[in-house]
Amino acid sequence: MSQPINLNKLIVVLCVLVSILSEQVTAQIVIGSPNLGFSQACASESFNTYNTTFVFSPENGIDSSNQFIIEMSNPDGDFSEAVTIYTSNAGEVTTSPATLTFSIPETTAGENYRIRIKSTSPVATSSGSTSFAAYYKLQDSPFTINNLVSTGAFCTGGSYLLTIDNPGTGSNDSPLNYPSLTFNWFRETGPTTSVFVAEGPTLAVSEEGTYFVETNYGTCTSNSFSNRVTISEATSGEANATIASSLGNPFCPEQGLTTLSTIGGNSYQWYKDGAIIPDATSQMYQTSESGTYSVQVDLGDCSASGSIDLVSELFESSINVSEINEMFEDETLFVEVTSTATAPIYEWYLEGSLIPSATEATYEATDFGTYSVVITETVGCEASVEYEFIIEEALDLFPDVEKIPNMISPNGDTINDTWVIPQQYVSGTDTEVIIMTNQGKIVLQTNDYQNNWPENDLNLTSVNQVYYYIITTSDNQTKKGSITVVK
Repeated sequence: MSQPINLNKLIVVLCVLVSILSEQVTAQIVIGSPNLGFSQACASESFNTYNTTFVFSPENGIDSSNQFIIEMSNPDGDFSEAVTIYTSNAGEVTTSPATLTFSIPETTAGENYRIRIKSTSPVATSSGSTSFAAYYKLQDSPFTINNLVSTGAFCTGGSYLLTIDNPGTGSNDSPLNYPSLTFNWFRETGPTTSVFVAEGPTLAVSEEGTYFVETNYGTCTSNSFSNRVTISEATSGEANATIASSLGNPFCPEQGLTTLSTIGGNSYQWYKDGAIIPDATSQMYQTSESGTYSVQVDLGDCSASGSIDLVSELFESSINVSEINEMFEDETLFVEVTSTATAPIYEWYLEGSLIPSATEATYEATDFGTYSVVITETVGCEASVEYEFIIEEALDLFPDVEKIPNMISPNGDTINDTWVIPQQYVSGTDTEVIIMTNQGKIVLQTNDYQNNWPENDLNLTSVNQVYYYIITTSDNQTKKGSITVVK
């Protein structure tokens, strides 16, 4: 006998089934394919921000803990190893359509990337976006090849190797500092056209032409390119070896040494003004001097030569005084500097301290000491030249002494070193001065005495030496006496 159906139980079961079916319906959402707010993603350190917009339905189908995720494919558009590039905060995005902002990884490099949107609660995934080119440009500035030398040459049957400089000269931003980058070489076919030649950091050239290289950023390539190098074949056995100056020509020596570079070869020899420069046997030579520089390059089965008339922009200048000058206490010394500097400024110093009032090309010195003047060109090269000079107190060779001294001590202390006699007997008075040893040998005889005896070393011993003098004036007045020389 069958049991009667309990109506209350049936109602409960039906309510549970309805509740389960309702939860299953609300636990499903559909996410539309993301729309891109860009045509290509050419990112760099200074810019890496992109937007995408998508729709999802129903809005009430997401939980409060839901997060939206942006995944990025590989360069071929394949999501099998997708990379997460954005994750929203839990419950942050609740309305449709939604816009998310993301950045691409620094390893990004390709033409066919795609992105897709995923949700976490409930779990759902959109289809992929349209394909787009994306590159993170680690280096995006011009760089140099061939040491910035604009030419190269190869012997018939050989080749010339072009290389990306690393680091190169000056402020070259070499892309070789970024190992993940790749490079494309091109040969020019016209003023604005070129053809692809090969990939890699170097290129062996065996065909004449003008070559350059770009960092491989695909359709995002913009500023990461090299200088042009024209390669020729040395069919006559002799090629032209162009020389480049890293600081330009003319160059400013205030910036330091300029580096002269020539084409690559097996060996090198540099010359200045026709004379060989010893030990200058590298592809590069540094100098701060003007002159005509030339180089001989051994290319193997042939050779190359070239020259450059290197000009320094350093201005010419001079000063009208010697390094050491003398003047008396009440005198002044007029100092003047001249120069070809453009818009020069002048700074004068005494014992290393700036003289604030001295700002002209001339200065009237009144003090003893060590002076210097700095001339600075303020337009163009902006270089400086410094002159140093000393002013010492002059020695009075003919002081007005009252008596003829009978003792001197020539020991180099500038005190009583020479026999200084009254002014009526010295140079200009036509007075004869004779000095003899104690044995009567004349060691000095002059009618133009300069107060300078003894000029030479007397080989003094521990025993004081005695000399004798005879002074005869123009009117035959005579003075005689002795001179004791002590150490």
